[in-house]
Order: sequence, then structure tokens, then C-alpha cells
Amino acid sequence: MKSALSLLIVMAIATASIAKEDGQDVYTDPDATPQSYKLQGEYEGQAGDKGDTYAAQIIALGNDQFHMVAYKGGLPGNNQSHKDIFFETDGTLEGDDATFQHEDFTISVSGGELRVINADGKQVATLERIVRKSPTLGAKPPKGALVLFDGSNGDAFEGAQVDDGLLLADTFSKEKFADHTLHLEFRTPFKPSGRGQGRGNSGVYVQSRYEIQVLDSFALAGKSNECGGIYQIAEPRVNMCLPPLQWQTYDIDFTAARYDDAGKKIANARVTVKHNGVVIHDDLELPKHTPGRHQEGPEPDALYLQGHGNPVYYRNIWVVKK
Repeated sequence: MKSALSLLIVMAIATASIAKEDGQDVYTDPDATPQSYKLQGEYEGQAGDKGDTYAAQIIALGNDQFHMVAYKGGLPGNNQSHKDIFFETDGTLEGDDATFQHEDFTISVSGGELRVINADGKQVATLERIVRKSPTLGAKPPKGALVLFDGSNGDAFEGAQVDDGLLLADTFSKEKFADHTLHLEFRTPFKPSGRGQGRGNSGVYVQSRYEIQVLDSFALAGKSNECGGIYQIAEPRVNMCLPPLQWQTYDIDFTAARYDDAGKKIANARVTVKHNGVVIHDDLELPKHTPGRHQEGPEPDALYLQGHGNPVYYRNIWVVKK
């Protein structure tokens, strides 16, 4: 249980576009971010004699430092694994540019472009900064859906904190669910100096029992404790995490565990998850609950949006019961 002091800290962070948390800057408004945020992101374009597609994801790490993950074939998605890495390299902020070195090439990033320059000073490739959006972003609830949050109020949740039409993490639904499909949208903060679980941490607990992790793990390894992972059970097939402060979607199809009349489990729960429109778990069997909320059981249970003291926001939450 959070202390009154920690709750006040969370509320203060949630209502400010920039705040301090553990001595680190935390940004919740893209317009209030530093230059490093404007350089961070996804880049894609064609290069070479054959016009092959190349892509890069650039992470801002605070203190004018960056990390780049480059891909040949395009950005991670339906047809490209986040594990098929072309190369990785570190860079620094020099003026308004992020500058990287890879072999004999200099890579300069600014003004929405990533430029690759060879040892002779010739620009040999240009990638454009793109902002991908989930195809289910803003999805309308179908007929018969139960709308849990549409921005107007937090009445469907216990202890809801609503800030400018957005629902802050650390709340659970009053309604309890068995088999269902769920749509929700989330946004992690920009916390460049944060690392690991300290970088925009939350979680979507289906039935308050099975956590689908929410975290700013943009361009990271795609572990079970990173965005899209089912904590301690399964890594996502592909790391579809977008950069912080961009809205992302989870579309979840859930079948609850089955129990006999004596209360013995006879079939595990199963889940299919789409992250930003891409299937990252396909009819995955869930052999156990994940830590942090409730044990498995035969009865329906609530949707829990885990709080970790980070200003993670949710919106457009609706459920279709099966």
C-alpha cells in the first residue's frame, strides 16, 4: 500500500509536463521535452544500389547520450524481428545533432533526417524520421461493449485519478470479467535517465492475475519483463514498443482458466495479444498467475492497471464479454 506521501508525489508528477522523480527528469508533454527527445525515434529509408530498406531506432539515454539499433529490412513489425539487428552503436549530442560512428561511417541525426557519411565525406544514405501509429488507435467500441473509460470520468474504476481526460495508472475496474476481449491505449513518460524497470513502469493485469507488462522498452531486447512481455512467462514475439510519449495499443483476447466443481483447475488460461496491431502472443497458454496482484481462481476478476509511481496514462478502454 502506498503511503500518503508517495501518492502525493505520483499526483504531482501526473499533473506536470516535467517533474523530478528519484532525481531524474520525467516528461509527460512532448512540447516540453529537450532536444534529445526530438532526435530520439524511428528512421527508415532506402539505400544502396538495390534500394534496400534500412531502419534505425534511436534511444535517448540522458546526459546527451544516445544508443542506436539499426536494421536491414525495415523496422520491427509483422515481417521484421527486433532480434535481426544490423548493428548497434552509441552516440552523443553535438550542438543540435546526434552523432554516431560505425566502422568508417559517420551518422548524423537532426531535422528529421538520419544521414550516413562515408570516410570521403560523401553522404551515401538518408533515412527519414517516421512516427508509426497503431492501426487500432482510437478504435470505437463495438455494439454491446462495456466502456470502462472514455475520458469523461473514472466512475468504472476504484480510486481513479483522471487528469485532462486521461486515466492514471494504479487503479482497478469495479466490474469483474471472465472470458473477454479488451482494448486499451497507453502512454509512457519520457524518462531519459531511467533504466530498466525505472523507465515508465506499469502493467495491464488481465483478471488481476496475468500481467502484460507496460514499460518504455523502446528498442530494447524484448524480455518478459519489458513492454509486451507476460511477466515471468513469455517474451513478446516481436518488440513493438514505440518511443515514449507516443500512444500505443493493446488488443487482448482472453479465455479464463477452467475449474471443476471441486475447485481444481482443469485448463489453463489462454491469451492472444496484439501490440500496436501486431500479434505478439498467439493463443498463448498461461500456466500460472504472475506476481503483483491476485492468485488464480475460478471466479471473474477485475482489470488492474498497475501503479509503480510513474506517470503512465491510459485511455479508450473497453471490454466485450464473451
